[in-house]
Amino acid sequence: MSKQRNPVSIRPLDRAFFARDPRRVARGLLGKILVRRDARKQLAARIVEVEAYLGENDPAAHAFSGRTARNAVLFGPPGHAYVYFIYGNHYCLNVSCQAEGKAGCVLFRALEPLNGLEDMARARGIALDGPKAELKLTSGPGRLAQAFGITRARDNGYDLTSNAGSLWIGDDGYRAPGVRVTRRIGITKASDKPLRYLLEGNRFVSGRKIAA
Repeated sequence: MSKQRNPVSIRPLDRAFFARDPRRVARGLLGKILVRRDARKQLAARIVEVEAYLGENDPAAHAFSGRTARNAVLFGPPGHAYVYFIYGNHYCLNVSCQAEGKAGCVLFRALEPLNGLEDMARARGIALDGPKAELKLTSGPGRLAQAFGITRARDNGYDLTSNAGSLWIGDDGYRAPGVRVTRRIGITKASDKPLRYLLEGNRFVSGRKIAA
């Protein structure tokens, strides 16, 4: 696993980073760090797998049918959290992309935990009791949201470009050694599009057969 990182040494990504095509943002997010910080804990995890959603031109995107009260965050400004509840049991975290008024987002599919693993395990209701236990923390959209305490009520619309807040995305200088692009997974519409981006060979990428 990557060396631990102190969140205070991580430079937050600016809004211009997200004001681009979701495909460019998705590739650029690999290797960056998601941080959750509050009075009781500091969590940090490296982004290792994401999927791009292309807004109103993408049948799989929540913005495909146009702007609604539910998906308004997707239409900007860029760099804000879009959180939705799925299958009646877990949340998914996305970040808005494109210039304001034009929908697009990137879904976070997997993270490599760096700091606060015990807190993540408590949030997930699991024990860090074996060599593969860490893989259960943040490998998968629902798992990472639960580990970071992400909910729609708490985080939807949250500005992820400011480290003054409790949830943000930053850069510690890490450069991804290799990126693999595949079809998106877990969807039925436009599933043939090569819009899933992951760090080649990273063991925290989702889709592996790991016990819940």
